[in-house]
Amino acid sequence: MIQLYITLLTGLIFNTSYKPSYEIEQNLKPNFIVVFVDDMGYGDLGCYGHPTINTPNLDKMAYEGQKWTQFYSASSVCTPSRAGLLTGRLPIRNGMIGKQTRVLFPNSKYGLPDSEITIAEKLKESGYKTAAIGKWHLGHKKEYLPLQHGFDYYYGIPYSNDMDRINSETCCPGSQYWQKYENQKPKSTNYNVPLIENNEIIERPADQTTITKRFTDKAVEFIKNNKEDNFFIYLAHNLPHTPLFASDNFLGKSKRGLYGDVIEEIDHGIGLIIEELKKNNLDKNTIVVFTSDNGPWLPFETHSGSAGLLREGKGTTWEGGQRIPGIFWGNGIKPGVINDLGSTMDIFPTLLEMSNTSMVYDRIMDGVSIKNTLLKHEPSKRETIFYYRSREIYAIRYGEYKAHLITQGAYNYPKGSDRKIILDKPLLYNLNIDPSEKYNVADKNPEILVEINKILEKHKKNLKAPNDLLKDREFGS
Repeated sequence: MIQLYITLLTGLIFNTSYKPSYEIEQNLKPNFIVVFVDDMGYGDLGCYGHPTINTPNLDKMAYEGQKWTQFYSASSVCTPSRAGLLTGRLPIRNGMIGKQTRVLFPNSKYGLPDSEITIAEKLKESGYKTAAIGKWHLGHKKEYLPLQHGFDYYYGIPYSNDMDRINSETCCPGSQYWQKYENQKPKSTNYNVPLIENNEIIERPADQTTITKRFTDKAVEFIKNNKEDNFFIYLAHNLPHTPLFASDNFLGKSKRGLYGDVIEEIDHGIGLIIEELKKNNLDKNTIVVFTSDNGPWLPFETHSGSAGLLREGKGTTWEGGQRIPGIFWGNGIKPGVINDLGSTMDIFPTLLEMSNTSMVYDRIMDGVSIKNTLLKHEPSKRETIFYYRSREIYAIRYGEYKAHLITQGAYNYPKGSDRKIILDKPLLYNLNIDPSEKYNVADKNPEILVEINKILEKHKKNLKAPNDLLKDREFGS
């Protein structure tokens, strides 16, 4: 405090233009680390209300930075949610959403089109070193891997950690899986998932018991090796997607069971990354984002997460499917709890604007820069959220209201809930008052439904979906 006073006084005496450190750092291009976990629910962190999962590092990030309470993924399942984040566009626009099967599989022919522009490709234009670490799920063939989409380095698995099952009986889905592993841990060797470095398979099957630690270690290593340059790290943990695995140091440590062990190991890794930033004096010029690809995979019961007070989970267009934690931390981020609307697609233009990188103007972009909300608490400019399921719009949020046009459960959990219902009259919920979507207020607000219908018609008119890509790119083929 005394030193600050002396500095200010000296500046006045000698008529120099003193700038607080906040402004100085804002003149630099920041580094970026985006942590994107898999299937973690809205209610799975201590700072979002979980009573028995300990997440001290993420809680501290939320306290020192911003915690967004109305932050959304681009989709409620894996592949399209990742395409949305990395391109800043709705998956329907870039063809990364299947009609029958909604995600890519080991037998899928295609991946993220070369015509799409990723955050990594744009940041490389500004001299950034780029790394993708963790789950990719945007095409497992060489031509679709991260190095072909703007990343200098890749270390991770190409699709979900439950794919390439070796023994279907021991790796069964749904409640049978939960019953089998209720009192024992799954076997990593039951899944023939490859671990890839750059373009080459280096381990198969990947040892998933140590995979969270190894992803963290690779992120720390990349920071060390590129501390003299600007860098962008996309750290996409493949957990807590089932099957769940934790390393020996965390196994059996959480009151929440195996699922809690997994989350607490991820949180520990976040702490190691921030520690490395501070060790190299990079915390003053690095923005860290933490979020999830979609909500919890509820059929796996105690091996799945929680959406908290939100309705349903992964795979659905209810709030529990797409509303996810959103934490932003770093020097210059104005601390606070943000109740404005935000989306993972907003990360794309925000990082570009913060790094003085040119925007993309040759196509429709769905991301909205939230730079001024992060730095100044200016209101977010986002007004709408589109909830796609496969290639149909099931729901639309406009301001505080959300209208459901179609409803459907996911994964037949609970049994009989998977029936698709096209509504004669939309359901309408005020999500500021009723985030659990319990009380239909359509009859009391007909004018809101009129406005939402206008938004829907405008969106369809300007969609310009790549029909040539969608036509022949069914994910399961």
